[in-house]
Amino acid sequence: MSCLMVERCGEISFDSPDQNAKCVRMLGDARVRGQTGVLSERRGSYPFIDFRLLNNTTLSGEIGTKKKVKRLLSFQRYFHASRLLRGIVPQASLYLLDEDYLGQARHMLSKVGMWDFDIFLFDRLTNGNSLVTLLCHLFNVHGLIHHFQLDMVTLHRFLVMVQEDYHSQNPYHNAVHAADVTQAMHCYLREPKLANFLTPSDIMLGLLAAAAHDVDHPGVNQPFLIKTKHHLASLYQNVSVLENHHWRSTIGMLRESRLLAHLPKEVTQDMEQQLGSLILATDINRQNEFLIRLKSHLDNQDLRLEDAQDRHFMLQIALKCADICNPCRLWDLSKQWSERVCEEFYRQGDLEQKFELEISPLCNQQKDTIPSIQIGFMTYIVEPLFERWAQFTGDTPLSENMLNHLRRNKAKWRSLLHKQHSSSRSNDHSGQVTGSQEQTLNEEETP
Repeated sequence: MSCLMVERCGEISFDSPDQNAKCVRMLGDARVRGQTGVLSERRGSYPFIDFRLLNNTTLSGEIGTKKKVKRLLSFQRYFHASRLLRGIVPQASLYLLDEDYLGQARHMLSKVGMWDFDIFLFDRLTNGNSLVTLLCHLFNVHGLIHHFQLDMVTLHRFLVMVQEDYHSQNPYHNAVHAADVTQAMHCYLREPKLANFLTPSDIMLGLLAAAAHDVDHPGVNQPFLIKTKHHLASLYQNVSVLENHHWRSTIGMLRESRLLAHLPKEVTQDMEQQLGSLILATDINRQNEFLIRLKSHLDNQDLRLEDAQDRHFMLQIALKCADICNPCRLWDLSKQWSERVCEEFYRQGDLEQKFELEISPLCNQQKDTIPSIQIGFMTYIVEPLFERWAQFTGDTPLSENMLNHLRRNKAKWRSLLHKQHSSSRSNDHSGQVTGSQEQTLNEEETP
């Protein structure tokens, strides 16, 4: 099937309407059924939503309805598909570094188990290849390459695929976040209460899930995909939409790279299912489900880590902790992550406002400040989970360190919030009226 496109200055046109229709049908279902029966997704079928294109002023006159928003989101798929059809697959510029940078990166890897590990610095030292470099090192440290007889070239190719399928345009959900979560997961896998029972399979699954848990994240949340009727929302019936996409995309890359092709079919099938179970556990909408179950296990003291099912559950908890551990980092690192995630929220809010959609919670830059967002996140999401994790690990130095950082960081955000309120009151006294005060005044004027 010919589906040639012309790409020029960010504009794409199909040869003919017939080819346009053919491409739509081709991309209609991006899932591929493998021998194991688990559905995977073709790599790159749903690329990121390019905010620069969506916000292009030349298109502003044509946009104004949800239908046209959906058309633009689909446009991104056509754009990416054209590159794949023409064989244009970007290659990572790995290890184009001088010896000084490589030496510093190696020195950092020697301390990869330390909680003060600076992933931002490590990413700079590795020329933006923190995820690939970190995973190659950790697979070697944990003896996974030898145990599973992995081919190093194939492993490297798979990790490059994963890293490339993260979108650096996302302020938060990018490959650096994946590397940060992977480094945290490595720290948790070394906690004695868990480490004494883990098998090589548990360790490899934990690291792979951490590395790929947000792969191909579009930079917007599930409610946005649902209300814009995005193809992924329909594909996964509005349930764990992003997490399902991350999992199926990872399976697609595993199969494409043939990293595990030499293992018995039943082994790879089990690994794919467990990988899905781990990644799906990161759905924030399931937070209470896992917290209640963890609390029950700890209260009843009935966790048996000799049992594979209980070990897997604690791997799920470890990954959930790693995914939201930013508030438990050193202030300088934690603050950077907080600013990045809020920037991603605000971008979504601006997009929703532009297309006259209801602005999602936490995405209104005029009302939702970074300190208030972070205080709420720490209070209702992070603290309950990490307090239970500390109860499980037995108040180890790492758990105590994380909780101490969490409390100090929360106090700093409270201080910043107080300063914002003080500044706002000062502005009010100087004659400026805030949005909330204006609303109050209007209400008072209403008879």
